Amino acid sequence: MTEVVSTPSTPGVAVPDTRGGRRAGSAARVMVVDDHPVVRDGVALLLGAEPALTVVGSAESGRAGLERAPLLRPDVVLLDLRLPDMPAAEVAAGLRTRCPAARIVVFTAHGDDRDIRAALAAGAHGCLVKDAAATDLADALRRVLRGERVVDRRVVPGEPGSPATLARSGLTRREYEVLRHAAQGRTNPEIAEAMGLARNTVKTYLQSALHKLGARNRVEAISRASEIGLL
Repeated sequence: MTEVVSTPSTPGVAVPDTRGGRRAGSAARVMVVDDHPVVRDGVALLLGAEPALTVVGSAESGRAGLERAPLLRPDVVLLDLRLPDMPAAEVAAGLRTRCPAARIVVFTAHGDDRDIRAALAAGAHGCLVKDAAATDLADALRRVLRGERVVDRRVVPGEPGSPATLARSGLTRREYEVLRHAAQGRTNPEIAEAMGLARNTVKTYLQSALHKLGARNRVEAISRASEIGLL
């Protein structure tokens, strides 16, 4: 059966996907729930060049999102924090019931800590700010799909990688980012490519992070970083 999906700016009516879930090697299915057409269109454009991610549909309200999600069968849902009809926490809880396999990421332009934490407590797997560039957004969604909790430290202080956590560890932002990539199993050349750095620079940052954490190798550094809440 051919799947028919709506465009990001015109949600329309979705026809169910009758396949038995995401197949190995297939693109992850992204659904956008946001009342602003420019955001829905923007996400589609940002992810358009990402072969591992595809926007399969959208909704302009919380209720529409809950209705369409079972039909679209998303692997990940980008959920606006401020919807016109329902709190994001309520939508997140509903999505967890209707699409238990889907990962939910709150997408916000606001720094309302209380509402964000409520959505996370209701089952959201992460929170991103809407000023994310294409590579940042795609990378964050891939991390969430791998099972990571990804929360932008600008909107939820105290999360892993927040300024307060980094200050306690003594690591710089760059050292932390390199260590985070290493914790995902990436090699130095892969980290260099992801961060736009020279390989020797990555090596220097990693060695500095190991020294500050009192670790002899990257495995020990990742373990110690996890223990202090850095990862």
